[in-house]
Amino acid sequence: MTPRLIVSDLDGTLLGADHDLHSQTIETLRSLAGRGHHLAFASGRHFRDMLAFRERVGVPVHVISTNGAYLHGPDDRLVAARHLEAGLARELIALERHSSVRLNLYRDEEWLIDAPAPELLAMHAHTGFGYRVAGPGELHGEGVGKVLYIGEPRRLAGLEASVRERHGERLHVTYSTAYSLEVMAGGVNKGSALASLLEALGLGPEACLAFGDNLNDTEMLRLAGEAHVMANAHPELAERVPRARRIGHHDEAAVAGRLRERFGL
Repeated sequence: MTPRLIVSDLDGTLLGADHDLHSQTIETLRSLAGRGHHLAFASGRHFRDMLAFRERVGVPVHVISTNGAYLHGPDDRLVAARHLEAGLARELIALERHSSVRLNLYRDEEWLIDAPAPELLAMHAHTGFGYRVAGPGELHGEGVGKVLYIGEPRRLAGLEASVRERHGERLHVTYSTAYSLEVMAGGVNKGSALASLLEALGLGPEACLAFGDNLNDTEMLRLAGEAHVMANAHPELAERVPRARRIGHHDEAAVAGRLRERFGL
């Protein structure tokens, strides 16, 4: 049997509407690991935020976090990290924005935010991970994996345009939801992190199955030999990855269903 790498986004893909793992999903991933396949989670979430899901599964899982800025092994060993240049991060922090838009920084060990936003914590209820409100002196741009703006789409559109006009390919700009504009160093995305993981495992892209639902999954799905887009996916994602197979809804454990079909579980 040729081992495969199975990599999945979390929210909107592997997790249900309650932002948690379905029991069938856990059982399926355990069975695949028992057969010698490699598993990976790939998310815009912080590494610390993703550990609870790996613990629930209870088998080795590689972790691509912060949209590819960090790659950790199943033993928590940091395999690779790409931070924003501090000067660029400071420009992003200082970028003029509407007062309703929350500025967030993902650093190696924590999530910083510029003002309280308790409504953001609901999706992290199953992990216990949360932000820390940072004072202006702490928003200095050092050691930042991602700058995240959270707000109304019309507010974010203006920010996106400004970032792209000023910095072009020096930054990677994407969305994880319509309300989350994410900015990483140029060349940092889930696809580039996946390429590093495949190389470390000695596998080619043809040995990879990938699952995603939003625009920040584009590069990962384009790289994988077997790409899958959720029924609930952003409508533009299927256009960006036209060869991807469309599967069911994330709240119906569709990833587990496809894997059970694909591997005869």
